[in-house]
Amino acid sequence: MNDDILFDALGPKAKARLRTVSILCGIVLLGLLALVLVKLGASGQLDPARWAILADGAMLRFLLQGLAMTLLVGVVSTVLSVAIGVLLALGRLSRKRWLSWPSAAVIEFFRAMPLLLILFFFMFGLPLLGVRVPIFWQLVLAIVAHAGAIFAEIVRAGILAVGRGQSEAGHAIGLRHWEVMTFVVLPQAARALAPALISQTVRVIKESSLGYVVGIAELLNNGKVLGEFSGDFIQAYVGAGLLYIVVNITLSRVAERLANRKKTLVREPS
Repeated sequence: MNDDILFDALGPKAKARLRTVSILCGIVLLGLLALVLVKLGASGQLDPARWAILADGAMLRFLLQGLAMTLLVGVVSTVLSVAIGVLLALGRLSRKRWLSWPSAAVIEFFRAMPLLLILFFFMFGLPLLGVRVPIFWQLVLAIVAHAGAIFAEIVRAGILAVGRGQSEAGHAIGLRHWEVMTFVVLPQAARALAPALISQTVRVIKESSLGYVVGIAELLNNGKVLGEFSGDFIQAYVGAGLLYIVVNITLSRVAERLANRKKTLVREPS
């Protein structure tokens, strides 16, 4: 068995069974899709006039404005989450217990908490404490608290994956511990974890859809408003969903390219 794979290769019988199950699942899914289309057609939802809102310039601009806000929330949240994640990861890996134990507690706490509950804290909990936060930052800080803990574990795994010899070589030439981490270990970990970091960024962008809870004019919220304005809810949400798909597939392809590039570099003979 190769080191690249997690399981043994499937035999002829297993491949045949897998092919049969895949075909049956495909038939079931096609049947369900046909049923949905029949129901939509019977209710007039497939009428071309209803889908005209997705070709209307003003309506499309409204959705794109929501997409711009979604991307802004995603970018700001990702940058802050990565920064906090790196600090938490370094704290958890610290040899000083007064730093590693609180870092581990923070990471595990926010990883276990539902994002919506964290968002409710920033929406309703902070005002009770006399702290007022703009709605944009209510959403961003909630995402950062949740995603930062996940990024911390991703970064920690990357640091631990770097060979101990790299750190020892850095110490051997007189570098301090923080210099070894900053200039030797973290750059190698970042390159190795680029696909995982991008995949988590996709998740952050999808989590920004919770902006409708706080009333931010992001993509999902604008789709909701567009549906209420036109009366074509299905079409408006389909349009918003397509924009999400385009963005997320684009980022996923970038992650795949980085992963493939990494495999190519590793397999190239020195």
